[in-house]
Amino acid sequence: MRLGLSSLVGLTLLALPAWAQDITLRLPVACEIGRSCFIQNYLDRDPSPAVSDHQCGTLTYEDHDGTDIRIPNMVAQQAGVDVVAAADGKVASTREGVPDIAVTEQTREKISQIGCGNAVVIDHGQGWRTAYCHMAKGSVAVRSGREVKAGEKIGQIGLSGLTEYPHLHFTVIKDGKPVDPFAYGAPEKSCGGGKSLWEASLQRTLAYQAGAVLNKGFASGPVTMEAIESGAAERETPTTKSPALVAFVRAIGLKGGDVQTLTLFDPDGKPLAQNKAPPLDRAKAQWMAFSGVKQPEGGFRPGLYRAIYRVERDGKPAIEQAFGINLRP
Repeated sequence: MRLGLSSLVGLTLLALPAWAQDITLRLPVACEIGRSCFIQNYLDRDPSPAVSDHQCGTLTYEDHDGTDIRIPNMVAQQAGVDVVAAADGKVASTREGVPDIAVTEQTREKISQIGCGNAVVIDHGQGWRTAYCHMAKGSVAVRSGREVKAGEKIGQIGLSGLTEYPHLHFTVIKDGKPVDPFAYGAPEKSCGGGKSLWEASLQRTLAYQAGAVLNKGFASGPVTMEAIESGAAERETPTTKSPALVAFVRAIGLKGGDVQTLTLFDPDGKPLAQNKAPPLDRAKAQWMAFSGVKQPEGGFRPGLYRAIYRVERDGKPAIEQAFGINLRP
């Protein structure tokens, strides 16, 4: 999706020095991929109405022109996750003042022209620019014309513009056109190929992951997506006297046909409950699953309860996550 970048990227600039013929990128967020942040979407490389990421997967959507780096929930966002310059350059333009409010169908059209939300565009010379979208209101820390160094803080991840969850939408632009930093120069619709623009130290960290577990934990009753997003679900600490014990996960990047199983085990390793969902009818950006049991007479036994979440894709394991809780009186 083109997130209203044209009004930011297309500004007339002062003459800028040529820092590099090509560009090498740092991670534009101060978090750890796979632990405290996750890649939700890549650039859509298919010019047709179909969609395809650089590995011919479905971790993208129609006309998506960048990389979405997502944090787990609003608790992480409110604690503050810095957005940093991916390379040396000069700030070309900024936008501030857009509120941090998740978009709804009722508000989508109204804010579509400022879909990028609070944002910064940096010019790196030789036709290279980077754009940073959806930053928190009041967090933009730089102004137009200022030179910045790679790794320098320019704002914080927020919920401004066209977004339903806190993340950074990061776009790399060459000569006015978005390019894929994971496969620069690769032919359209190719699987793999091209050149990675990320610095060498990030190559393993940014290896393609076809889905991941964003949140996991245990609750003492029903779990909702809202409770997971707000962080309330993960703040719960069930005890042996809780009315129920419910294991839950929220996964991202699931594909049509994926089969999910979430099993809860007692301290002896015996299954207490299992939720095996039917195959997904289509790709899902995110999906919640839970499995649990009511409190037995006399309460739950103290001890370590475990849960295992598995996703099978085309008959093969795709995602597996184990987690546990030590129940105490």
